[in-house]
Amino acid sequence: MTDDIKNRIRAIIAEQAMLEPDQITDDATPQDLGIDSLGLVESIFAIEEEFDISIPFNANEPEKSDFDISSMGSIIAAVERLVAEKG
Repeated sequence: MTDDIKNRIRAIIAEQAMLEPDQITDDATPQDLGIDSLGLVESIFAIEEEFDISIPFNANEPEKSDFDISSMGSIIAAVERLVAEKG
């Protein structure tokens, strides 16, 4: 289940970054992948739709969000938590 979530998120991020999913590593930041703030917002919307969850992310004040976007690993972990809570 967890691998499935991780793979689906990687596919969404890869599409946004115009990369292959296997190029999306857990320690990569959105900036490393060439994803700007708009791309990040689009990715978050896509992830919300994919998993039918609501991500507590404010694009205007990302540092005040309860959603850690510092790396792909943290994004994946946060989404997995949200999916589990929705359970």
